Amino acid sequence: MIAVIFEVTPRMQSQKRYLELASELAPLLSGIPGFISVERFFSLNTPEKLLSLSWWENLEAVEVWKQNVHHLAAQQEGKHNLFSCYRISVTSVIREERISQ
Repeated sequence: MIAVIFEVTPRMQSQKRYLELASELAPLLSGIPGFISVERFFSLNTPEKLLSLSWWENLEAVEVWKQNVHHLAAQQEGKHNLFSCYRISVTSVIREERISQ
């Protein structure tokens, strides 16, 4: 299992547009074989910072998403117009523990 962690600090006045873009892209994710889920979080320590955590079955699925034409366009808009800074981490799950109800 693969986790993609996208940390972003939008430029002033760009957070709304970033969230709109994320909402537009979200329905496309479910059409990608190997996509599991995605969640978005606001930082408690740095209110302007957001984190998107997506789960994937394998790296091939992540690459399909990375090359999606709509995602590529959103990346360009983000890099050039919306983001003050960002970081993407692609990680492999080494161990997982759960408590289920």
